[in-house]
Amino acid sequence: MELRDDTRPLTARSIVASTLLGVRPSRLPARSLIASAALFGVAEGTVRTALSRMVAAGELVGDDGSYALAGPFLARQERQDESRSGAIRPWSGDWELAVVESERRSAGDRVALRAAMRALRLAELREGVWLRPDNLDPDRLPEARAVVGEQCLTMTGWPADAVAARLWDLDEWATTARDQERRLADAAPRLGADPDVLRPAFLTLATALRHLQADPLLPVDLLPSDWPGPALRASHDQADAAFKAAWTARLRAP
Repeated sequence: MELRDDTRPLTARSIVASTLLGVRPSRLPARSLIASAALFGVAEGTVRTALSRMVAAGELVGDDGSYALAGPFLARQERQDESRSGAIRPWSGDWELAVVESERRSAGDRVALRAAMRALRLAELREGVWLRPDNLDPDRLPEARAVVGEQCLTMTGWPADAVAARLWDLDEWATTARDQERRLADAAPRLGADPDVLRPAFLTLATALRHLQADPLLPVDLLPSDWPGPALRASHDQADAAFKAAWTARLRAP
């Protein structure tokens, strides 16, 4: 299968952020971030300008020529780690419910709530009513939780009928996941032998990770028997390891 390289052009900021989000600990010297951006034809000066602006915006912290994630990117990293692990708790049948209490909210409050609900993987049944199975860590993403707590009444409930299929398009998610799994499986063995695969593989990994963040992480009881979530995570981990090995070898090359 051919690796497609058709994602919209990446900015220096997005390359820096994606690179740091993909390593642990999330700190790299400037030369490594510049080398990552060079895969996409981004000049060193453009990267250094982006680094300065990200530090000023509180998105990065710089120390002795190295840069680490800060501020909103730390919350994004937590969401990505949750997506990659796919960790869920045993499900008792309970559902998390959050109901908006105030009819008058600013546009900013509405946007913030929707972003928080997406991060927490709740779905909207109707205007102002959000829910999901109560099978995830209740203490996850405290900043998103705080946004929900400011605007909503939260409780535990038990829907009278099966609502998962109304809240999430599981078929569409699964179809896309299988396609991305095939692309990752194709990329992994080629990374060590073909340095030209690094750029499209970077994009493929980023696309797969974004898709994993849209996985509702439902209890097994509510999923089709052939749900591709675990397979996509396994393929992502394998391709990610191969990418990091090839990327490190390129940085060390004379």
